[in-house]
Formats: sequence, C-alpha cells, structure tokens
Amino acid sequence: MGLVTILRGYAESDDASEACSHRIDSIIPKMKGNIGVWCCVGVIVTLLWNALRVLNWVWFKPKKIEKFLRNQGLKGSSYRFLYGDMKDLGKMLKEAKSKPIGLTDDIVPRVSPFYHQSLTVHGKNCFTWMGPRPVLHITEPAMIREIFTNNYQFPKARGRSPFIKLIVAGLADAEANRWSKHRKIINPAFHVEKLKHMVPAFYMSCAELIKKWEEMLKNKRSCEVDVLPYLQTLSCDLISSTAFGSNFEEGKRIFELQKEQAELVRQVIQSVYIPGSIYLPTKRNKRLKETDREVKASIRSIIHKRMIAMKDGECSKNDLLGILLDSSYHEIKQHGNINFGLSIDEVIEECKVFYFAGQETTGNLLCWTMILLAQHANWQIRAREEVLLVCGEKKPDIDELNRLKTVNMIFNEVLRLYPPVVTMVRMIHEETKLGDITAPAGSILQLHTIFLHHDRDVWGDDVKDFNPARFSEGVSNATKGQAAAYFPFGGGPRTCIGQNFALLEVKMALAMILQHFRFDLSPSYSHAPHTIITLQPQFGAHLILHKL
Repeated sequence: MGLVTILRGYAESDDASEACSHRIDSIIPKMKGNIGVWCCVGVIVTLLWNALRVLNWVWFKPKKIEKFLRNQGLKGSSYRFLYGDMKDLGKMLKEAKSKPIGLTDDIVPRVSPFYHQSLTVHGKNCFTWMGPRPVLHITEPAMIREIFTNNYQFPKARGRSPFIKLIVAGLADAEANRWSKHRKIINPAFHVEKLKHMVPAFYMSCAELIKKWEEMLKNKRSCEVDVLPYLQTLSCDLISSTAFGSNFEEGKRIFELQKEQAELVRQVIQSVYIPGSIYLPTKRNKRLKETDREVKASIRSIIHKRMIAMKDGECSKNDLLGILLDSSYHEIKQHGNINFGLSIDEVIEECKVFYFAGQETTGNLLCWTMILLAQHANWQIRAREEVLLVCGEKKPDIDELNRLKTVNMIFNEVLRLYPPVVTMVRMIHEETKLGDITAPAGSILQLHTIFLHHDRDVWGDDVKDFNPARFSEGVSNATKGQAAAYFPFGGGPRTCIGQNFALLEVKMALAMILQHFRFDLSPSYSHAPHTIITLQPQFGAHLILHKL
C-alpha cells in the first residue's frame, strides 16, 4: 500500500490528468489480487518442497543407498516403498510362532525367521530394509569386535528411541559423556565386594522357591510343574530385594507393567516407525504412556522412602539403590557440582533398567538351563554331584559358588544356545568404514548374537548340540580364538554391567534346586523359543519335579 500512495502523490504533483489518476486507482485492486496469488504460490511451493522431501525420504534416498551398497558387492533385498521388508518380517514371524518345533530342531528359523532367510539367501553380511532405513547385518567376528571396541563411533540405535526408552533408558541408552558419567556412578554397585553382601538376599529368595516346590511335592515323590512363572517370581523377588530392599509384593506391579510394556514395544518394533508417531493418540500409545507413568511413580515412591530414611540418619543399605545414591552423592561432593551426580529422574531410569534387565535375564536363563538339563540327564547328574561336593547340602557361599566349574560351563553353553538378547543394534550417524564395507549415514547395524552362537564355522559340527564341555578351557578355546563370536552380554566397554550380578544369582538358584530336586521334561512340554525383547519359552516350561 506504501507504493500506491507514492504513485498517487507523484501523479498529483505533476498535474497529471484525471484519466491518469483513474488508471492508478484501477491498479490498486489488481495489486491486491496479485498479493493473494503470490500467497497461493508460496503455499503451493512449500507443499511441493515438503512433498519432495518426503518422497526423497521414502523413495529416492533409499534407492540411492541400495545402489551404493550393491556397488560394494553386498547383496540384499530390493527396497520397497515405505515399508521396506517390514511386512515380510511380521508375516514370517507370526507364521513361525503359530506352532512349536521339535527338541532337536534348529531354533534360529523360529526365533528370527526373516533374518535367517535373508542371511541364507544373501550371505552372512547383507542388507535388508526397516522401512526406508537400510539394515546392515553383521555376522563376522572381526567386525563385531571392531563395533564393540569403538562404542563412540558405533552408538546404540536411536531410530525408535521414543518407544524403546519407555523400558530401556539410563545407562543402557546413554551415549558419549553421559554414558561415561552414568557408568562411573553405577560401577560401585556391581563391585565383587558389594555383591558379597547381596548373597544372603539371594539365598532367602531361593529358599522361598524351594519351600513352594517342596509343599507341592508333599506326600508324593513327583509332580508336573510349569517352572517358568515360578522362576519369573523368583527373579523379581531377587531384583526387588537386592535392588530396592523391598519384597516381591512391592515389586510385583512394576514387573507386570514392564512385561506389558515389553510386548507393546515389540509390536512397535515390528511395524514401520514414522517420526513423531509416539505423539499420536492411538490406543497402544496411550497404554504405553499410562504404564510408563505408573512404573515411574512406583519407583519414585521407593526412592522417596529411602531418601527420607537417609535424612533421618538411617544408614544406606547394601542394595543397588542405596549404593547408587551413595555413589551419586560422593561424585557431587567431590566435584562440588550437582551436575556430576544423578538427578531423581536419572535414578528412576537406572532403577527401571535394573528391574527389567535383572528379572528378565535371570528368569529366562534359569528356565532354559532347567529345560536343557531336563533333556540331558548326564549333565544334570554331573552338576548335582559338583554342587554336593563343593557345597554339601548347606547354604552355598560366594566362594563355593565361584568354584562350581561344571555349573559355570553349563551356563556358558545355555547362553550360547539361548542368548537373552538375540540381536544387538547399533547406528551409523555418518558414512563409516567397517571392515571392507562402507556403511552409509543413517544405517542400522544388526549384530546377530543368535547367528554367531549357532555358526558351524565357529563352533564346529556339533554346533546345535548341548555340550558344556566345549567351555572346559574357556571361551577363547571354545571359539577357536574368535572370542568376539560369543557375546551373550555384549562386548567392549559396553559389556553388560550386571553380568556378574546375574550369574551369581543363577548359580545360587541352580545350586539350591539341584540340592533338593531332580527334574525331567514333561510330555506336555512344547518347545517354542520366541522373543519379547528377551528370548523365552512361548508356552511355558513344563517339567516333572522329583524330590530327592
């Protein structure tokens, strides 16, 4: 409008004719109309620009990456618009889980059917598609070692972090300086001297399990039991008492909610992730957020009670929470800066990981161990003889548990055949050289634990057999010098911090079970390994318990 005023003033000052003035007045509505046109053009250009960006994301960029990977000699599936291989993955997994398999069948095609087919068809190092994002499958031990060693260069994948973080955050999700800070504060909780103080709590929880099973066997020599729920209860009781000093009843609701969260997150992982979709008001998203709020509230209540007790002069307990709070306070005091410690929200996230990872790993490892020992009576007898020789029939102590060589070999073999996490995921943020592969920015790296643990080239012709003797001379000898081929708890600087904690728990539990019972596989047992975050028996673990 300023331009119109200037033109009009110019015309009047030069004594322009009335016709000229009329012509300028006629321009005004045209200019107003042109402004509307330019606005429309701007909107159209913006829409086209965003449409091109989306089209580049879901088509042009993936096709360019596919060509880049194939030019390196890598084989893989052809990219399909938006979904990539997600539909095939979900369909094959659903079909695999629809029926059990035989006891001697290979479990890999049932646990990871799509990836098993991909690696069989395209080779050990190949690529598939998680939506528009390329997934590079890594099964070479040397490349696995390189990834684990360079944890800053190959950080954990964050493509689905808004959902994954609901159950796994804290140290398990932290990167760079934040990871270093959390690891330093949490380390003291898993020191061997601290673990010694937790052994009595391990014993009390295991004694409760033994008591339950003995009551079931009262006045009879044997009975059928689905041991899975009992072992899950045991693992939750163990983590509740050793992490929070509470009993199972206080932690039971947390366990139930986290199990529900794990199943919901599994469903998300097997669908195409759209950025920002966590904010959509879907039924699944609402339930995930509800369970997250309730889990945090329960843990916050436990922490609040502990902090009040500490302020009232009560000594901190030798459980994980007490050690964590003490360690955090020490860092703050040493540096004189609150940023060197953990906030209450960070403590809550670490407690969530303690609870979820602790009970999942322990319960499932014990369950698979009992299933395998029920199938292989000779190893069950050898393990029991060792326990009775080293510990007798009394309460095992930490030194005796550490001397159980046969039991340790058995757990190593169970972790090989049934690793808690079948696939570990890393992310490439910028174009990176890995072995003889150049991985494009934005790629996901999948390190297939279960494939490496079942690789005939690494373990030999008896790779499918349960043979704990292969670990009699240690992991390096068992893997023929390729130690990176065995990583049930990860590797490198990011090796699971709770590894020794978990193994001490399961040694105590198995030793006490072997002291009191003999067990066989029930005819009603259905062999059906499947994953809900961790590897577990889909239809339970039905065994016949015999009182000794």
